[in-house]
Amino acid sequence: MTSSFSAPVLKWFDRHGRKHLPWQQDISAYRVWLSEIMLQQTQVTTVIPYFERFIAQFPSVQSLAAAPIDEVLHLWTGLGYYARARNLHKCAQAVVNQYGGEFPATVAALAELPGIGRSTAGAIVSIAFQQRAAILDGNVKRVLARYHAVEGWPGQLPVANQLWEIAEQYTPKKRANHYTQAMMDMGATLCTRSKPKCEQCPLRDGCVAYAQGNPQDYPGKKPKKTLPEKAVQLLMLRNPAGDLLLQQRPAQGIWGGLWSFPELAMDADAQEFVETHFGKVIELEEWNSYRHTFSHYHLDITPVLIQLAKSPGAIGEAATHWYNPHQPDALGLAAPVKKLLEKLAQLDPRSTKNLRASKSKTAASKRPIKLTKSK
Repeated sequence: MTSSFSAPVLKWFDRHGRKHLPWQQDISAYRVWLSEIMLQQTQVTTVIPYFERFIAQFPSVQSLAAAPIDEVLHLWTGLGYYARARNLHKCAQAVVNQYGGEFPATVAALAELPGIGRSTAGAIVSIAFQQRAAILDGNVKRVLARYHAVEGWPGQLPVANQLWEIAEQYTPKKRANHYTQAMMDMGATLCTRSKPKCEQCPLRDGCVAYAQGNPQDYPGKKPKKTLPEKAVQLLMLRNPAGDLLLQQRPAQGIWGGLWSFPELAMDADAQEFVETHFGKVIELEEWNSYRHTFSHYHLDITPVLIQLAKSPGAIGEAATHWYNPHQPDALGLAAPVKKLLEKLAQLDPRSTKNLRASKSKTAASKRPIKLTKSK
């Protein structure tokens, strides 16, 4: 049964599989690992430029391990799911400190490292070390769930276990590296979430979902839930020189370890808060609110641009940095913060002509919900 499944997959790979992606050149455990972490919940086209920049900056696991975390987060800015970047750094340090800079060659040992799960470990073992190891990323889950019409959401343990059993069964002893790449490619290019190209699929004849005429019903969808809403003011504090105050967020939680503007609850008075903690406010402008959605909640952001009379002295316990938007430093920035800084860079840093003398009312509608500062 294994050969009847893997043989057409490998034949398809030889003809149509992707073989020219950056991480498929000069294959090493480091390059495979880096690409697999970046590809988690992120499309290939998005990952390619990030991967190339990372490899240029950190050509080895040793160079990545030795880099400051801010430098790593800076290169990661825009990829999202920043815990991946923090774990990437921790993992590189663990490989250097525990394994002398050489990635272990077993699934069990790899899965013990930060940020590496069973499927990522399997990809590294099969592609980099060319040993038999199963994978079960999102693309492979979709292919196998449709082929066997496996019901249920793969996030549920019984469904995941069933798919893992199938994945282990079908993974061949020979050419495991090509098979692994082929399964990921098929899921990404043929067995897509919507409008799968079943007529081009080498597994079509044995696919139960295709025979049933409902491949789009597999795998089962994650139960929907209403995302909670939170709201926050981002205080864009500007000193007389035009520099903007950034604070480093705690290592854990949303935007962990990244640099952001000071936050304030929506029901708090921005001018009163700033004058209490940062000094006299000359002018203040509230910008239109907009929504940023995380995987588990919506965050409504209201940027507030505030001109300070002078740079404050000691500022609380959080690490702070005065950021020149015209000569930006290599800092890890949350995507919304990066966009705001780019917009601020278009303003004359020595002029307050773009600020109004008193707090304006935003044109955006305010939700009648008072929510506390996001964590």
